[in-house]
Amino acid sequence: MTESTRYPRTVEIKDGNAILNLMTPAVEAEVLAFAQTLPPHDLLFLRRDITEPKVMAAWARQIESGEITSLLARDESGQILGCTAVVTDEHSWSPHLGELRVLVAPAGKDRGLGRHLIQESFLIALGLGLEKLTAQMTPDQTGAIAVFEEMGFTAEALLKDHVIDQAGEKHDIVILSHDVASFQSKMQAWGITDLY
Repeated sequence: MTESTRYPRTVEIKDGNAILNLMTPAVEAEVLAFAQTLPPHDLLFLRRDITEPKVMAAWARQIESGEITSLLARDESGQILGCTAVVTDEHSWSPHLGELRVLVAPAGKDRGLGRHLIQESFLIALGLGLEKLTAQMTPDQTGAIAVFEEMGFTAEALLKDHVIDQAGEKHDIVILSHDVASFQSKMQAWGITDLY
C-alpha cells in the first residue's frame, strides 16, 4: 500500500473519528490558522515558529519538494485536530534520519489521536526508507513522551535551556529516537513484509 492509496483514512478516537489525509500546499492558510490557535508552549519544540506566514509558506514548499511529508487529522466536521511532519534532508550528513513533529489541538488531546499520528508517521518513515526517527519536546510534556516511549522511542539527549519562549523564559528540550531500520529487520524476520 502506498501513501496515495492509504489516505484518506478514518481512525477511531475517543468520542468520535478522525480523518487522516496527506497535507498539500493547498491547505497552507488553513494550517496557519490552526497553528495560531495552539498554546505557544506546544510549539516550543519546533525549529521555527509556524504561526508566521513565511514559515508556513516554507513548510508548504518543502511538502511540494518532498523534503517533508505531512498528515492532517480532521474531525468529522472538517476541523483540524492535529498534524504531523516527517522531515528529511537528503543533502545533510544524516540522509538516513527523519525528524518527526506532531501537533495536536487541545480538542484532540487525551483521545488517542497522538498515538494514531505517530503510528502513521512511523509507516511513512518506513515507506521513505529512513533508518532512524527522532522527536523533540519539552520535558514537561509527559503525556506525549509516554506515548512516544510506548511506541518504542527512547530518550537520547536532554538539551538544557535550548529554547526561549515569547516571555524570554528558557526551556529544556528532550530528544527521543527510534531505530526504524532495526524494527523493519525484525518485522521481515517474522515474515511481515508489507507494513505500509
